[in-house]
Amino acid sequence: MNLQALDLMLGQKGTVNPKELSPLALAYIGDAVYEMLVRTTVLTGGNAPVNRLHKTARDMVNAKAQAEFYFRVAEELTEEETAVFRRGRNAKSYTTPKNVDLMDYRHATGVEAVFGYLYLDGKMERAIDLFRLGMAELIEK
Repeated sequence: MNLQALDLMLGQKGTVNPKELSPLALAYIGDAVYEMLVRTTVLTGGNAPVNRLHKTARDMVNAKAQAEFYFRVAEELTEEETAVFRRGRNAKSYTTPKNVDLMDYRHATGVEAVFGYLYLDGKMERAIDLFRLGMAELIEK
């Protein structure tokens, strides 16, 4: 473990090289990054009971929602991001999704891998831009 890795939280490129990590490791951290963006967005909608905030966030971070997110941003991904997405989507997970379409689950893993990659590469601004792009039509409703 390395506490210098916490510099990533400040948007600085860290000591972890995302190109050396497995796509599932990227998805592991990317899941947290994506959830943080969703929760922050939900919270800015105003004060509400925590269970309502949680339900709103949950509806935005499930596999189906993340798969739909991918299709809204797919054409905006760089070649590098697309390659990371494909690695994540095609990774063999040892868990079986419950109550979720397998392709939605794989697309969600690809999205999470992209967010993990961008975060670990110190490109949070790009991650936020992608998030805004993918969520714009949902948030404005």
